[in-house]
Amino acid sequence: MKTMNITPFEQKIWLASPTMHGDELKWIHDAFEKNWITTAGENINEVEKQIAEYVGCKYAVALSCGTAALHMAVKLAGERLYGQPKPNQGTLQGHKVLCSDLTFDATVNPVAYEDGEAVFIDTEADTWNMDPDALEKAFEIYPDVKLIVIAHLYGTPGKMAEIREIADKYGALIVEDAAESLGATYKGKQTGILGDYGCISFNGNKIITGSSGGMFLTNSKEDADKVRKWSTQSREAAPWYQHEEIGYNYRMSNIIAGVVRGQFPYLAEHIERKKAIYERYQAGLKGLPMSMNPYDIEASVPNFWLSCALIDESAMCKQVRGEQEALYIHKCGKSCPTEILDTLAKYNAEGRPIWKPMHMQPIYRNSPFITAQGNGRARSNAYIADNGGIDVGADIFNRGLCLPSDINMTEEQQNIIIEIIRSCFE
Repeated sequence: MKTMNITPFEQKIWLASPTMHGDELKWIHDAFEKNWITTAGENINEVEKQIAEYVGCKYAVALSCGTAALHMAVKLAGERLYGQPKPNQGTLQGHKVLCSDLTFDATVNPVAYEDGEAVFIDTEADTWNMDPDALEKAFEIYPDVKLIVIAHLYGTPGKMAEIREIADKYGALIVEDAAESLGATYKGKQTGILGDYGCISFNGNKIITGSSGGMFLTNSKEDADKVRKWSTQSREAAPWYQHEEIGYNYRMSNIIAGVVRGQFPYLAEHIERKKAIYERYQAGLKGLPMSMNPYDIEASVPNFWLSCALIDESAMCKQVRGEQEALYIHKCGKSCPTEILDTLAKYNAEGRPIWKPMHMQPIYRNSPFITAQGNGRARSNAYIADNGGIDVGADIFNRGLCLPSDINMTEEQQNIIIEIIRSCFE
């Protein structure tokens, strides 16, 4: 690797940090002045209205985080499919659920919360999302499954037309995890309303943020009312605290809603700035043996939340990963995610590995995993499933990385990061 005359950044370049504009304080102060320091108030009402109008659904329910929204969506789906559960049992009652594999575990943990069994569906190379061919294969193996949980990775929509067609064919519902993809569209529609239940997140690193917070999206008033009830400890309409079913403390704070309310007018600006970061990487890394995270240019418009890169297989130096550590051996003309991330860190810039696929996680390692050619798991580092098919998600994890994608990063700083990345191949 070439020695460069570059000093580390004085202030850390983050992967994706919050971008505040000042309007957030206005609505926080409004909550203080009106003394709505609780899980009710004008900020919550307004944010629910704004998000519902923006994405194009009838109802949005503001919750404490995106995971809470996913849990409520999975719980609703389970109750709709299998009826009221027995006491102390989740609504999925041991049933299998077909889930995205290349995602953060918050996508699939709610399946476990509701006593379901996740079956992981491999990834396709075109968008890095759930592979419709693998999904079809999963239904051939598990024809009784009635629920799909799909995530749109890094703000890029998956192949929802094909997935919706398969779901309808087998009479399955779809929970859509749009936590990372607020503002992204697929065939002219916003993500979050492409399934039966939609969820978004306002976590601190998302395209707009409240520091935390999430939103459940639906066209059903009955479902919206149920989520509001469940998320406020399932209190009944009685003058005392009356509880007839299990509830949760999942409602969004009016203070958090004030931050989201102040952020929302800047969503389009954030997306444009994220897109510019993606395009600068695309141009600046041209000629290197690597490519940017792909999307279907004809069907979708991502929000470009995170810019990622995939190193060509022929340009990978030796890299070995354990459960918590990784090693590599540099070779001229080649590199690997570990080398690039370590080098960026030396210059005070943050990147990340691609999400580790769920079927490779210790907690889910014994769960079923379906590739497009059949049911199989990767062998060693070859990423060839037992049935001969390629384990696409594991391969992307091995060769891919998330690049610094912070809106607050200047063009000059990004150019330096590009130079640092280039040096790793020399």
